[in-house]
Amino acid sequence: MKQTFTDLIDTVIADPAVFDRVWFAGDEMPPPENSYQVNFPRLELVFQGQYENVLEAPHQQTQQVLLGVGDALFIPANTWNKPSWNHECSVLSLLFGKSQLGFSFVSKHAGEDGFYDVVKYSVPQRTGRAIDHILTALSTLAHEKQKKPADKYLLLALLSYCKDMIEQPQEDTGRRSEDLFKGVCIYVQENFHRNINRNTVAGRFNISPNHLSRLFRQEGHMRFADYIAWVRLERAKFMLKRYNFRLEEVAQRCGYHDPNYFCRVFKRKTGKTPTEYRCH
Repeated sequence: MKQTFTDLIDTVIADPAVFDRVWFAGDEMPPPENSYQVNFPRLELVFQGQYENVLEAPHQQTQQVLLGVGDALFIPANTWNKPSWNHECSVLSLLFGKSQLGFSFVSKHAGEDGFYDVVKYSVPQRTGRAIDHILTALSTLAHEKQKKPADKYLLLALLSYCKDMIEQPQEDTGRRSEDLFKGVCIYVQENFHRNINRNTVAGRFNISPNHLSRLFRQEGHMRFADYIAWVRLERAKFMLKRYNFRLEEVAQRCGYHDPNYFCRVFKRKTGKTPTEYRCH
């Protein structure tokens, strides 16, 4: 797996002309339903086919775009994109979490459900280093009208740094349980809005539900269900303050299909109702 991602990144670094267009996601308008929005930056690179997305356009409009081979999409923290996966494509995603840098390479056939190939890998994040400043620069550039040529130089700098993090990890990544725990955390942070639970996530990582529960007790010192609830409530807090969504919509976007249950959980965990939290 490690070599797969090193080879993909090498393809871009060795010939910068291969990736000549960088798209940026925005955050001025509320995200459409079923869009992706997480609290860490992401980068997506198209290596094959066409990757269809809805992105924010100027003047708080949306635009539907087809990213092709050689296109990159940078999504700053708390901004959104909405992929449709309607076309044949292979996409490399880099997920810049607080403690972990995650890599995901997925391939999709047009007209078929699911992906026919999925490869995932992660390494410890280097916080307090140059990568923080590169990500900040790209996030700031997202708000600038003139992005070239800085966008391409920053992209290459980011990928060079990521390659170095794969080849020379900051710490020992031999602890399989810790790596698995961090990988599951990233997955939950990406998919909190979906109908995920102990069984579905355990199946996604090819482990038993009991193994997943033990993993979170040992590595996270919490129940897995409590971690999902924490991720969903943190996102709900953000949405309540950032957008004027109805409570029912906040609940749905955070993975709660019953708004009344969402309100009860929110009150129990925070001491305030969602409305009280929004107003203070």
